[in-house]
Amino acid sequence: MTIRLGINPIGWTNDDLPALGDDIPLETCLDEARAAGFAGVELGRKFPREPRALAAVLARHELALVSGWYSLRLLERDADAEYAAMASHFALLKALGAGVMVVCEVTGCIHGDLRARLSRRPHLPPRRWREFGARLTRLAQRMRGAGLRMAYHHHMGTVVQSGADVEALLEHTGPEVELLLDTGHLSFAGEDPVRVAAAHASRIAHVHCKDVRPAALARALNRDASFLDAVLMGVFTVPGDGCVDYPAVLGPLARAGYSGWLVVEAEQDPAIAIPSLQARRAQDYLARAALPIFDGEAR
Repeated sequence: MTIRLGINPIGWTNDDLPALGDDIPLETCLDEARAAGFAGVELGRKFPREPRALAAVLARHELALVSGWYSLRLLERDADAEYAAMASHFALLKALGAGVMVVCEVTGCIHGDLRARLSRRPHLPPRRWREFGARLTRLAQRMRGAGLRMAYHHHMGTVVQSGADVEALLEHTGPEVELLLDTGHLSFAGEDPVRVAAAHASRIAHVHCKDVRPAALARALNRDASFLDAVLMGVFTVPGDGCVDYPAVLGPLARAGYSGWLVVEAEQDPAIAIPSLQARRAQDYLARAALPIFDGEAR
């Protein structure tokens, strides 16, 4: 069983709110990620997207490429068209040795709109789940046949946000469609990540470790804030600094034989939450609280 710790650059530079960390160079992000003890990183908007250039940048910092987000539009086009559209992104991840591709359906999404209240997020009509699931399954089969597993990211402000949405997704798709378990997004959506981990451990291909501050979450929900406003209010933090019970979440995954990455992804304002300090805190917590769980199951 192999578990590696990675981090997403969103703690340094936010992709949806460019003003957050726009002045922080990529080299600083990678220097600090490696210094904190992480073995790999996910993609962000400042990374080169040509395989040789990206490989060179990561090699300088002795970091692996974990994965990278891809925005699906399967509610607008079929699986074969989507597969063609993702060709360059797919090739980049595969060339750099990633094992999974993070995907999320973004048709009608509002998570990148600072003014859009979360109560206005899109919902998939019951009659469309079957078609959506079939397209996802077809796409995941093509991806797996070409060397990458699909890790579907349930996400606030999208058609797959709630616990019920996750259940519908898994019900209407084949086993090739696997889940990215994001502890922060599930908690924000009112779902217990422990329940999802226990119920669907065999379908989880990737994990984002994002903690939640209960007081900030309560304020965001009370105000029906936008997703980005909630981020600015400090709803997310690094694992070990919020209300998520990580040993309880990760225990079912360890027992199911999960092998892969645990990725810290905690978007905050880097002017307030100093990225280098947050990264070290997160790595220290996961090394103490998460890795022993998997080591114990391996023994």
